[in-house]
Amino acid sequence: MEQDYRMFTGPAELHKAINTLRGIVAGISTDATVQAGEIAELAHWCALHEPLRDRHPFSEIIPIVENACADGVITDEEAKDILWVCSSFASSGKYYDEITSSIQFLAGMIHGMMADCDLSDAELHALQSWIDANDFLAGTYPFDEINSLLSSIMADDVITETERNTLLAFLSTVIDFKDSLNLTEKEFLNLRKEYSVAGICAICPEITFADKSFCFTGEFNRGQRKEIAAKVTELGGIAKSAVSGKTDYLVVGNAGNPCWAYACYGRKIEEAMNLRKQGAHVIIVNENDFWDAVDDAEAGIL
Repeated sequence: MEQDYRMFTGPAELHKAINTLRGIVAGISTDATVQAGEIAELAHWCALHEPLRDRHPFSEIIPIVENACADGVITDEEAKDILWVCSSFASSGKYYDEITSSIQFLAGMIHGMMADCDLSDAELHALQSWIDANDFLAGTYPFDEINSLLSSIMADDVITETERNTLLAFLSTVIDFKDSLNLTEKEFLNLRKEYSVAGICAICPEITFADKSFCFTGEFNRGQRKEIAAKVTELGGIAKSAVSGKTDYLVVGNAGNPCWAYACYGRKIEEAMNLRKQGAHVIIVNENDFWDAVDDAEAGIL
């Protein structure tokens, strides 16, 4: 059984578990009330890690979580206590770097928010606040994707059902369903088909040219691809015809694609998205942002 091997796991598994728990607790605490399903998710986390109960720091964490869940109500103080214990361990014995730890936290937070199978407006605003406060994660999957989706959704201060479902469909690809009690991937398959997101451009990405690899897709409003590739080379970059794990930027043309914020389609986009999911730092950028970076570079603006 999967739980059996956890008896012998090393720092990687331990730290991921703690980072995920921190995120789950933060996620379920973002709206005014904690539902029974959300408490059940926390209890399930304890059950998953029961084989580690006698191992530090689980010997301290599991009892605190169990006590908080015992009466069916998790108060703000109890949530703060759990987060404090988890953070104390995470900061004192880090195995992962800050970026990986933060992405694990983000995945846990999304798990916690979706534990009741819904996303409230309060949870969306809390997620946006966290994204805004952690912009050092730009360029990392799934930070750019979530940032772009939220920016588009929040632009008019009205969250429509379509926007909520589009975000739910994408966020369901971030959750580790095998660690969830209430959520199953099967529930979201139809939602993903109806509200699929094939590719997402980063919001205001930082673009540099020296020794960076660029690839291009789509039709461009400003110049032909050969001209654009020549401009990249002139600025010290490298223009490539195919996307790979070594690609730094995939530039998406705007012509004929007004919904560039989260509807960039095509084979290269799909390849870039898959590479990002595997950990490659391919940044998908819109033509407008690319030309802004070119203009700044030519003007000597760093």
